[in-house]
Amino acid sequence: MDNFKELKAPIQTLFTDIDDTLTTHGKLPAVAYEKLWQLYRSGIQVIPVTGRPAGWCEMIARLWPVRAVIGENGAFYFQYKNNKMQRVFAIDEDQRKRNQEQLKQIEKEIFAKVPRAGLASDQFTRLFDLAIDFCEDVPELKTDEIQQIVDIFKSHGAQAKVSSIHVNGWFGDYDKLSMCKNFYQTEFGEDLSQGLNRAAFIGDSPNDEPMFAFFENSVAVGNIQKFLPQLEYKPRYLVPKEGGEGFAAFADHLLDN
Repeated sequence: MDNFKELKAPIQTLFTDIDDTLTTHGKLPAVAYEKLWQLYRSGIQVIPVTGRPAGWCEMIARLWPVRAVIGENGAFYFQYKNNKMQRVFAIDEDQRKRNQEQLKQIEKEIFAKVPRAGLASDQFTRLFDLAIDFCEDVPELKTDEIQQIVDIFKSHGAQAKVSSIHVNGWFGDYDKLSMCKNFYQTEFGEDLSQGLNRAAFIGDSPNDEPMFAFFENSVAVGNIQKFLPQLEYKPRYLVPKEGGEGFAAFADHLLDN
């Protein structure tokens, strides 16, 4: 991986993960939030791309200095524009309800087989996925326990992605990257592949791998190091600092170029 300072192209659109990329140890540091404002004022459009739930994304889209937010690993994007919240979903309401019924059965199986796992505290604000906590509010699970959770999701035909804190499972042919492409085409009027030299992504964990594979300007903060052996597709650039401090360092680099 190259040092992030080797990225010289002027960036107009920055897609960013939230947990452990914008945040540090579960908190949004002042320096990272200030950099969001500096990027906003400079004309660089920031789109958080997260596994976090619809309830969080409603607040982020409305209150943060961002163009939009993509949530629940690509299930939707929310955009607060002209004093109105715009919501675009990957699947329709009837299918969403059927999927939730299946996820409830998977939840029971996970807790029967991996009793140390927990239900993510933000699950009550989710619309599309099931988030299993393996270290945010529970003692950290072992690698084989996390893999068992992934395997249970997949045995039911669900998708499963491991973030830095949760295993997220869902039914549907979408992920972070597919909704980024949908957003870019809808809002900017061109295919994302045509704008890759003007866009970047920064993340930190295995569920960001589709983004690392697609983006020419793919970046990771320092805490990616523990996940690198698991990744087939690695980020091109590395910021040595971790979490929000790493994001701030990368933002400074973009603002200087």
